[in-house]
Amino acid sequence: MEMNANYTSFVAVGDSFTEGMSDLLPDGSYRGWADLLAGRMAARTPGFRYANLAVRGKLIGQIVDEQVDAAVAMQADVVTLVGGLNDTLRPKCDMGRVRGLLEEAVEKLTPSCRQLVLMRSPGRNGPVMERFRPRMEELFGYVDELAARHGALVVDLYGSEVLGDQRMWDLDRLHLTAEGHRRVAEAVWQTLGHDAEEDWRALLPPAVRPGWAVRRVGDLRFARQYLGPWVARRLTGRSSGDGRPAKRPELLPYEDPRS
Repeated sequence: MEMNANYTSFVAVGDSFTEGMSDLLPDGSYRGWADLLAGRMAARTPGFRYANLAVRGKLIGQIVDEQVDAAVAMQADVVTLVGGLNDTLRPKCDMGRVRGLLEEAVEKLTPSCRQLVLMRSPGRNGPVMERFRPRMEELFGYVDELAARHGALVVDLYGSEVLGDQRMWDLDRLHLTAEGHRRVAEAVWQTLGHDAEEDWRALLPPAVRPGWAVRRVGDLRFARQYLGPWVARRLTGRSSGDGRPAKRPELLPYEDPRS
């Protein structure tokens, strides 16, 4: 493990969490924790290169088939791999297959980079999450096991109280807000051995619980705009990522999109 090493390149592999939803920029694109992390790493390393192969909606099998070999070929210093959570949210999920595919990905990626980073993804507090929690915890237990066997780092976002706070999640209740992504970037930064710039685990101020009517309006809006389309895609076998290219498919010098 090379803590606080001078890394010169970074490749991010995964699904919507790594693509950056719902950290929306003015031009309609998504930023997210991986872009934020790349910007911080580039600020200290001239010529720093970054690729983000993540595509929303991808299952672990698709990540292995479509992203892992491309990441291996890039021979980057740092690779982050976050996948499998979309599988656990499906009505039917073969956890043995998920574990096998995750292991395949880790075994391919580990020798191709200086440091592989895995994550225990954050989980939003709420009744829906409770239904899938056993699968998620099984997945994260295997992430820990793989990391121990292959020398990968693990960023434990699942154990963070603040990232379970509903205010850290967008209206779709599936993706972090800009503040959530900013905290994830800080968590990965610290896991890589860099000095802390803030306490990413710091709790938000106490919440003021909205009234019953406000909560019901929010529930109806969520069901109409997000839950209904999500269920329809599951029933028809479609994905929000169908036909979408990788966010940043080539390992190129990083440039701040705001500059």
